[in-house]
Formats: sequence, structure tokens, C-alpha cells
Amino acid sequence: MVQFKLGLTALAITALAVAAGATACSSADTADGSAGEATRTVETVRGSIDVPDNPLRVVTLEPVELDTTVALGIVPVGTAVLSETAGVPAYLGTEAAGIATVGTVAEPTIEDIAAAQPDLILGTETRHAQYYDQLSAIAPTVFIASQSDPWRDSVRFVGRVLGKEAKAEELLTAYDDRCAEIAEKHDTAGKTAQLIRPRSGELTLYGPSSFAGSTLECAGFTTPPRPEWADEISVDLSPELAAQAAADLIVVTADNPSDPAAIPASITANAAALPNPHAVDLSY
Repeated sequence: MVQFKLGLTALAITALAVAAGATACSSADTADGSAGEATRTVETVRGSIDVPDNPLRVVTLEPVELDTTVALGIVPVGTAVLSETAGVPAYLGTEAAGIATVGTVAEPTIEDIAAAQPDLILGTETRHAQYYDQLSAIAPTVFIASQSDPWRDSVRFVGRVLGKEAKAEELLTAYDDRCAEIAEKHDTAGKTAQLIRPRSGELTLYGPSSFAGSTLECAGFTTPPRPEWADEISVDLSPELAAQAAADLIVVTADNPSDPAAIPASITANAAALPNPHAVDLSY
């Protein structure tokens, strides 16, 4: 049994978000009305788009864009969030806690985005295509193709859009180095790990191409094989099939990891297949 707690993507956050905590500056603090006039052209899913050379007031609509922007040293003036109740993820630190929310990732609020006076908007084609005309009327708007894109590609893309490609590569290297440290310290080679997100009465398992799954694999674990991983980043199981999620390390996301009821009975009742499950903060 693997005696190792991994806070879902806490490893990635260390390398990609918290690492920039001491140097991140608020884009609102540096805006002076004259900067950002020079532009660069970037290639996007919607073709060539001119973006500010030095964007100062960024709005992000996708979690990976928010995390990466902060990690690259820019605190957005606004962001869409997964939950307006939860707000901006706490793992991004106290400075990011002041970022204005502009609706949810699924339903961003155009009026709030406009009120933030952005000079650059980052979103996702698969989620936000219907808003593109409205968004691009406010500021240059750049979309990644899909929230299911390999997250490393998304980090590099955001780095390119923000003019911080070298910094993005440094962060990815730091992430890989941290993975290697964890793999060696906890002797993860040859051990399996499965991340599970309980929701709507089902158990969502994340595969090796997902952000969470790839983080576990980077740290030396192997995701138990499933035929679905050839085409999907996740798969849903009904509670009675919970034992199919068998692995040496079971990581379960929860709104409140300290709540004894955070781990569903369908998991705790299958201790032989799902040993010693660890609850981790869903916001990671």
C-alpha cells in the first residue's frame, strides 16, 4: 500500500502557480493607459490575432489560463470561476484572492468582463465560442481550442500569448524536477494511482491524459489501464462498479476534505480494491 498523500494537482500548483507568488504583479496595478499599444500577432484556433506586446489587464475564462497567467507573474484583473460561491482558488495565494470574478467558466458575464477594462481576454473555443463576438468587441480575445487539450500545450500557448515563452518553459522544467523529487522520495515506480471525483451519484475517474492523471504519472505512478483512455480524459462509473477503480493510491476530490463523509460509501466499502483513500481539496 502506498502511504503517500498527494493533493491532486498540488504538485503542479507548486511549479506553475505558487512558484510565481513572490513575483506576480497585478495587471491592474501596472496599467497606465499608454502601455499595451504595441502588438504582436499570434496564431490561434481562430486564425491570426493581434495581441498587446505587454498585456496589462488580462481576463481569463478557463482555469488553466488563470493558473498559468498567475504563474507567469501576472495577476488578472478578472477571471471566470468554476463556482461563484468558492470564488478564486485559494491555492493561488492571497494576492490572487483579490481578482474580480466575471461569472462562471460555463457562463461568463459579459458586463462584468467589460467593466474590468481588459486589454486581453483568454478563453476556450469549446466553451466560449458563442461569446466570441461580444468578447472581441471589448478586447483582443484569444482562445485555446479545448479544455481537454494537453495542459502542457495550454501552458506554452498562454506563455506565447503573454510574451513569456521562456518563463513558461522554466516553469514546466521546475514541474518536471519536482515530479522527479517526489518519485524518488516516495518510491512510486511500479505503483498505480487513480484520481476519482464523486459527482451526481457517479464516480468520475481521470485518465493519464488529464491534468490530474498526468500529474500523478509525472510523479512516477501509473494510471490503471482502461480502453477509454485511448480517446477520453475521464470515464464515469456507477457506484456499484467502484471496485473497477482499483489502484495502490486512491485520491478522491472533495469540497471539504476534512469531512469524514467526503469519501463516498461506494469507495470505503471496497477497501480491498480501493485501499486507504485520500480526500483532497476539489479546487486543486
